[in-house]
Amino acid sequence: MRQFFITTIVLFLSVTFASAQQSRVIVGAESTKEYFPILKNKRVAIMSNHTGMVGDEHLLDLLLRNKFNVVAIFSPEHGFRGDADAGEHVASSVDKKTGVPIRSLYGGEGQKPSRESMDMFDIMIIDIQDVGLRFYTYYATMVRLMDACAEYNKKMLVLDRPNPNGHYVDGPILDMKHKSGVGWLPIPVVHGMTLGELALMTNGERWLPQSRVCDVTVIKCKNYTHQTLYQVPLPPSPNLPNMKSIYLYPSTCLFEATPVSLGRGTEFAFQVYGHPNMKGYDFSFTPKSIPGAKNPPQLNRLCYGVDLRDVPNEDIFARGFDLSYVIDAYTNLKLDDHFFRPFFEKLVGVDYIRKMIIAGKSAEEIKQMWKGDVEQFKQQRKPYLLYAE
Repeated sequence: MRQFFITTIVLFLSVTFASAQQSRVIVGAESTKEYFPILKNKRVAIMSNHTGMVGDEHLLDLLLRNKFNVVAIFSPEHGFRGDADAGEHVASSVDKKTGVPIRSLYGGEGQKPSRESMDMFDIMIIDIQDVGLRFYTYYATMVRLMDACAEYNKKMLVLDRPNPNGHYVDGPILDMKHKSGVGWLPIPVVHGMTLGELALMTNGERWLPQSRVCDVTVIKCKNYTHQTLYQVPLPPSPNLPNMKSIYLYPSTCLFEATPVSLGRGTEFAFQVYGHPNMKGYDFSFTPKSIPGAKNPPQLNRLCYGVDLRDVPNEDIFARGFDLSYVIDAYTNLKLDDHFFRPFFEKLVGVDYIRKMIIAGKSAEEIKQMWKGDVEQFKQQRKPYLLYAE
């Protein structure tokens, strides 16, 4: 009887574990049987950062442990270890743990890697946690690398990861006259795609210069759909510390182009907004110089404003790309056009939003302007989706 009981418990635990494995999202980097054969006898470069984890091991360490010839690391904004400030110059260096050379793609080699860097490798691996926003720079780095790989006839392998904002599409499509490092492709602010899907769309829509096409293979996630609310296991960059910040980021990021603080220099960046001269608010905070935000806006000044940390996620999802926070601060401060910096158009991607806010239009009225474009984009992207909507 005791043996039967033990056998039953073991069987139950085995079934439970198997069920959990089936439902757990498995990122592309975990499917080693699918991509290890592709890397055999190749000189490998990787574009990754601290988020490129395979279980409790970094992709770089995994590849080296399995005797692959990793010759270079290409690092994006925030650096390979993910601890540099937004926009901070990141120098090329050497990974202290492994001795593999790091080529910085942010403030180092500039827009695209040099011929010397491209000649180092045969295949480029992309493995990084994105958050699905047009102004989050990791996808633009990938697209520039696609262009370089196409130009120099190199292969690219995207180890796909879920998009934590992949459950909806919202915001205006970038007018390409505002193309910049924070807006690289003609896509909405919230595009709802993974990096693998974006790579396929970039090829399919001929978005690379001179209509070049990159030789891309995508290793898909398993147990993932676009309705999966994926929880990122690590902060993807220093000022996105938790899921609330990632969900609010599409809307609160617009404060980067205004005098208003969005909480850089606090423990709740992108989850609050405020300014020393905002009136009628009880909530206050003071931005300090901290790692990842060494010189934040309104440094050491007491800011009054709004705490968004208790807003239910369901409300954030329902409102989507929400201009009401910016409109609230604009109305309160009464700075007219001095409220907006030229960077605002680079973030929103179009000219009409600033004009409509100044004209006193509501967030809902402005949202109607891009509604049709979003529906058109959803149809345009369909052939490239790897996961069910």
